Amino acid sequence: MSALTLGFIPLTDCAPLLVARDLGYFAREGLEVSLSREASWATIRDKVAVGALDGAHMLAPMVLASTLGLGGEPQSMIAPLALNQNGSAITLSRDLAEGWGLGQDAGPLARLIAARRATGVRRLTFAVVFPYSVHNYLLRYWMAQAGIDPDRDVQIVVTPPPRMVEQLAAGAIDGFCVGAPWSEVAQEAGIGTVVAEAGDIWPNGSDKVLGVREDWAMAHPETLQGLLRALMGAAAWADDVANRERLIEILARPDGVGAAPSALAKGLGDRLVFQKNGASLPSHDHAAWFLSQMIRWGQVAGDADLSKATAAFRPDLHQQATLAMGGPEATASLRQGD
Repeated sequence: MSALTLGFIPLTDCAPLLVARDLGYFAREGLEVSLSREASWATIRDKVAVGALDGAHMLAPMVLASTLGLGGEPQSMIAPLALNQNGSAITLSRDLAEGWGLGQDAGPLARLIAARRATGVRRLTFAVVFPYSVHNYLLRYWMAQAGIDPDRDVQIVVTPPPRMVEQLAAGAIDGFCVGAPWSEVAQEAGIGTVVAEAGDIWPNGSDKVLGVREDWAMAHPETLQGLLRALMGAAAWADDVANRERLIEILARPDGVGAAPSALAKGLGDRLVFQKNGASLPSHDHAAWFLSQMIRWGQVAGDADLSKATAAFRPDLHQQATLAMGGPEATASLRQGD
């Protein structure tokens, strides 16, 4: 068996990795996989870069940023598989949202920010999980639509996903954008109100991917294909509502996400998908959108050569695995755990 170590952050969208391990999808491909529960996205990036992890559940824009050398030394990475679409949400403190009638339209928030500025009250503080994340770009996009300048009018800080709720409860932040189930945890605790979901801002956008170093992928093509087949089968199983109760049990364990089953159930909802309707395809269009946001917010120069970064999303490797599985019919069979 090929032995691998893959990293993940405790979020609902790590489900394909947990399912593939617990239900034997890795083993069927001749893979002996250890999963390493990590504390932050920076740790994930750095461990993959130096080879301490063979791959990881990774923020989709992180693959592009690493390849471009943003936030550190350049390290060519690829994303041969998208792990999910949708699933993230913008959550405000309950006092802020209900006290000021804030909702999906950020217009009232813009007026509140202007009023606070006029009276000299501190800027509101919002948290995202990483500078190069769909969460950062969704939050900024949502604000900018209402005329809010996210670099001038508010403060944006980075907080690991599992710490979002405690930071909101402590009053250290006024809101956040994070993946499930942490918005749902905040709601159940009575301290947070979801005002916008990822699907409201960018429908069916990629969120997390399987990220591996490009040189590792080239050195282990058969292992990578087995890994893709295992994760695609597990993702199809996770999409099946008939398996929802078992999926929540897997996610709720302390070595998984470790959140309450009720919050996990709400976070899975109807929008978060892992495999169905082409959700696992790493799209060049999605890579281009991420790069456009990096340019918009000054993370990369507008005249930079971004072709290598766009090419980091590898639909060709995804297609190879899909064909080896026999296409949609094989995926449907795997969904039933055959």
